[in-house]
Amino acid sequence: MRFLNCIILIIATVFCSHSSILSDTITRQLNEVVVNGEKPQVKGQDGIMVVDLPTIVEDKPVANILEALSYLPGVVNNNGIIGLAGANDVTIILNGELTNMPVQNLYQLLYTTPIDRLKTVEVMYTAPAKYHVDGAVINIVLKTPKPLDGLQGQVRAGYNQKHYSSFGGGLAATYAVDDWTFDLNYGLSRTKGWNHEESYSNHLYEGKRTMIEDDMRRISESLANTIYFSTKFRNLRLTYNGQITSDAKGWSLSSGTLGGFSNAFTYDGPIDYHSIALRYSAPFGLTVGGDYTYYGETRNQSLTQDDDYIFGSLNRQHINRWHIYADQQHRLGKWQLNYGLEYQHSDDSSSQTNYPDDDGGFIGNASEDVADAYIGLQRSFDWGLSFSVSAKGEYFHNDYQHNWNFIPQLGATYYKTPKSIFQLNFTTKRVYPSFWELHDRSSYINPYSKVIGNPELQPYLNYAGQLSYIFKQKYIATLYVQYGDKATVQLPYQSPDELSLIYQTINMDYKRTVGLNLNAPFNAGYIWNATATANIFNQREKADHFHDISFDNHKWIFYGALNNSFKFSQDSPVSLSVNFTYVSPSVQGIADLSSMWKVDAGVKWQFGKKRCCEVDLQVDDIFNRWSPTMSINHAGQDYHMKVRDMTRNLKLTFIWRFNGFKPKDDTVIDTSRFGTGK
Repeated sequence: MRFLNCIILIIATVFCSHSSILSDTITRQLNEVVVNGEKPQVKGQDGIMVVDLPTIVEDKPVANILEALSYLPGVVNNNGIIGLAGANDVTIILNGELTNMPVQNLYQLLYTTPIDRLKTVEVMYTAPAKYHVDGAVINIVLKTPKPLDGLQGQVRAGYNQKHYSSFGGGLAATYAVDDWTFDLNYGLSRTKGWNHEESYSNHLYEGKRTMIEDDMRRISESLANTIYFSTKFRNLRLTYNGQITSDAKGWSLSSGTLGGFSNAFTYDGPIDYHSIALRYSAPFGLTVGGDYTYYGETRNQSLTQDDDYIFGSLNRQHINRWHIYADQQHRLGKWQLNYGLEYQHSDDSSSQTNYPDDDGGFIGNASEDVADAYIGLQRSFDWGLSFSVSAKGEYFHNDYQHNWNFIPQLGATYYKTPKSIFQLNFTTKRVYPSFWELHDRSSYINPYSKVIGNPELQPYLNYAGQLSYIFKQKYIATLYVQYGDKATVQLPYQSPDELSLIYQTINMDYKRTVGLNLNAPFNAGYIWNATATANIFNQREKADHFHDISFDNHKWIFYGALNNSFKFSQDSPVSLSVNFTYVSPSVQGIADLSSMWKVDAGVKWQFGKKRCCEVDLQVDDIFNRWSPTMSINHAGQDYHMKVRDMTRNLKLTFIWRFNGFKPKDDTVIDTSRFGTGK
């Protein structure tokens, strides 16, 4: 306001002192006064980073929220899997609510959600217990429709070309009337995937080495329908999300030392996922809710050599899960007190029948119970400190084990001036294996390679701490440490008792990572906008009992990325992007992974009335180099695999927005544990 008053005073003074000049026939112009301001990209409060992601991706060729997440500070998108530097894994939630969706279903939902629906994104290395999520969280906050907005939405059509072509489309719409709001997302996609692996297994068996080479190509295709519907009446919200995958099938074709094999997978009926949730928020700080989830699939496998039938299996999984919770919040002066209860029960009815005999099959009904109670405190001080601390007691029980867990969480921010913000986070998280991995079952890839279950597999605890410095609300440096006690890994193992390659998920002693992540945006006016990311870390993975051997593998690793966007003019409807990414050689359990690099490029064109239409053309991994080579050469194990997937991907998307699809008032996930393909 003072600045505005000064401008008015200057203009008034100029006009008064030069009134005679203004009356002359000679006219003079005052230079235009232009005030340039930069909108903050990152804000901090209670250990939470609030990121203005819509502004960051404004000129990027992204058409949905899933693609936009790749531009979040610290986020890594590895072949479609969202990760966060300094965190073991990350859970995505919507509007502060856990979706309880399998990760692939959640990604499909985000892929069908337009970027125009996005209001802001909250990055939490330590999620407060009231979110019912342990560990790191990305909270996607969507805009709320208002009655004045009317019916808004967009229609999307897209085409992808990798090794095979895929296509899809979607409709997103919002509407509000009186005290009601409605939100609908529907997506339909036909996908066809292709993978290629070359493996060389120099197997030590009965005192001699046998080289087994295999060249395998995997093909999969499916038709997926994704539906998300939410309606809210005042403080009561009802949400349904589901995915029905039909016509799903896949097969692998391998040739090599042992001959040629075909391994086919078909599904008896659709793969069903359905979840319905009800949530009520009372005016006095009480929130209660519950949800029900169903997942079901029936998968057939048939392994043949030429025309000879070798092995077959019928795999079934049906899961019913109930989840309820209650949270209470009190304001005690400048303190905020939170406490609550949560209970989840799951029934897993799974089976495997093998043909021509039933060796290794099973029929099982398993149940799982998780109950917890938490208490938390939040406080902001005038001298710049704000924090959120909570403690949770959790009880876990299934047919194989039961245990008690104590889970503390801490998130703190020191924010005296916008120039310098410090954040400290500490969290613990218990990571559970998938339901299918816990069964005593076998699944053959070919007569030499097989995947077996592990009923003795244990959940593991992951501890993580991060110290972040945010400079000028856009430059971020994060020092972090992670420690996974009994962390799990699945890698190939050459059996000493038979000529067989075994894949089995096991518990290691630990996995430890220490690193520093740097994120720096910069620009040259409106012409060039860029963000540089550098993450250097030391990773160590140790196991005293990896089957019948041990390993202690560690390495310094570097990840670097440079994202660039270009515009021809400040109001240009066309923008270009070119991104570079590199990761140095890394480790995974006993295995060493080679370096990888890629170059992505894209163009975004907006046109039509009020730019209601948009065309995005994106080419990911232009040179097809984002695939690693895995090597194991330790304790008699000698195995190498070169991944030759088609990671080059051309994406063409057309978008039409109706009624603006921008509300005038600018006022979801755990790791997937479902599926028989583990």
